[in-house]
Amino acid sequence: MRSTSRYNRDRRPGFTLIELLVVLAIIAVLIGLLLPAVQQVRGAAERAQCLNNLKQLALALHQYHGDYKSFPPGHRSLRNADQLPYSGWTLSILPYLDHRQLYDRSRAAYRVSSSPFRNPPHTGLSSPVQVFACPADGRVPGPQTSQQSGEVVALTSYLGVSGKDYATQDGVLGQDSRLRFADIRDGSSNTLLLGERPPSADLQFGWWYAGVGQGGTGSADLVLGVREQNLQVFTVGSPCGPGFYPFAPATFNDPCGMFHFWSPHSSGANFAFADGSARFLDYSANPLLPALASRAGGEAATLPE
Repeated sequence: MRSTSRYNRDRRPGFTLIELLVVLAIIAVLIGLLLPAVQQVRGAAERAQCLNNLKQLALALHQYHGDYKSFPPGHRSLRNADQLPYSGWTLSILPYLDHRQLYDRSRAAYRVSSSPFRNPPHTGLSSPVQVFACPADGRVPGPQTSQQSGEVVALTSYLGVSGKDYATQDGVLGQDSRLRFADIRDGSSNTLLLGERPPSADLQFGWWYAGVGQGGTGSADLVLGVREQNLQVFTVGSPCGPGFYPFAPATFNDPCGMFHFWSPHSSGANFAFADGSARFLDYSANPLLPALASRAGGEAATLPE
């Protein structure tokens, strides 16, 4: 009698196979419900950080203007008097982003070699700068190897708005431009300054330090038009049409995404305006972008609140 009583006391309740399957099914359902919410929160945080990056870059451009009485060139040609060929606005604002050492090192490298693609001495070519990297793009935090030239390069998620396209150059940051606030006659709050455009699928366009761009224009490397043309189709060949490319979604492996502004965020991309503000624009704003990209076209463009 005592042994039976002890046996009953030592028994522990357990799950049956059916109960275990039910629990696992409930857990799977909960994970399925929570995962989209977690991804949504993460996406919102990445978008907010990206927007903050653009605000910092716009502020640095304002500080540069305060010191030099103009914005820096969006992209420098071989003929530019600065003797910093193929560099642009990204290099110019480094001192205002707490990267004075990298700026000084880069200027010194140009005195040794006029080609910014020789590393060394141009070690900045492969030196990432965090504020140029959108956290939603896993390719940009560190250096990458470009697929065409095989160079190890650091990248940028943000390009200067050159206007409609490389030929029009009616924006604020064009090739060899030296524009002042007084030149932005459409109003600084109505004129685009910077926008999101991830590096090209082959990592050949979108180097932060310097870039030749299409046909030596800087287009698709440091600056971009809101209706950019594809010059590659006439030079080295391209699977994409000649353009003009609108503001529209793309993917990291889309070779045509390099010709227009877009972002890895859902439904649109972040832009900075010439007054230093930054905001997220939905792809539905595409018809307004030519007017917003022009600094003195006199077009009327009102963005929805």
